[in-house]
Amino acid sequence: MAVNALTARDLSFGYPDGTAALDGLDLTIEAGERVAILGPNGAGKSTLLSLLAGLREPAGGEVSYFETGKSADDLRDRIAHCPQAPVDYLFNATVREDLEYGPAQLGIDRREAEERVDALAAEFALEGLLDKPPFRLSGGEQRRAALAAALSVEPDLLLLDEPVADVDAGHRETVLDALDRRTEAGMTLVVSTPDADLVPQVAHRVVVLDRAGSIVRDGPVRDVLTDGDLLRDVGVSPPQLVEAFQRAELDNPPLTVTDAVERLRDLDDC
Repeated sequence: MAVNALTARDLSFGYPDGTAALDGLDLTIEAGERVAILGPNGAGKSTLLSLLAGLREPAGGEVSYFETGKSADDLRDRIAHCPQAPVDYLFNATVREDLEYGPAQLGIDRREAEERVDALAAEFALEGLLDKPPFRLSGGEQRRAALAAALSVEPDLLLLDEPVADVDAGHRETVLDALDRRTEAGMTLVVSTPDADLVPQVAHRVVVLDRAGSIVRDGPVRDVLTDGDLLRDVGVSPPQLVEAFQRAELDNPPLTVTDAVERLRDLDDC
């Protein structure tokens, strides 16, 4: 029987000026799922992620984790969150110290912590940056460093806000491959993004928020991303490949470039 990695019930949140970001949201994510939270800017995606990570106190409702009855603070060895602005996650004097911080807080043996840091630095191409102050890194370098720091605790649940924003094309695949390896090993992944083109690369299920912060669709990636009318109604551009194939009145639009190449080859053979 599947275990729920997190369950949010009747979750609501309002900003100090009285603006409601979320109102009565319900969401359940099973352990091992890869879920994208998709919506336009201002839909409350970042707010939702911070609530799911236990970093903000909801105005109402609750979030539970792994059916343990414990709070997020009690499960910091199992939950990690990487915010929209990676510099908010990088607060030590050097990148190395940021990668060491999580394991140190969990009381992990120094030698094991150093091995984790070395492995993550190699995986995310950070070897030459470890002794630099985080504020001297580019936006994409900060993003990679923040993700490596989040992964240093080897979480069971990872919540990522726009994980490849500012990341150059050469390192984008580095990030996506790293996430693939973790999810294949059983990690639960929740990613928020306004970019529908990213969703098929990171998720199997997508939850769509409208500008009011309400869930308007929750389902398999293909079912949701091929509903162009729904996406446009909430202020999200459909994936470029989907839009191109639908404009050409071709059925079963592809979601990835690899799928598109195969479809076009099939069409040539017809």
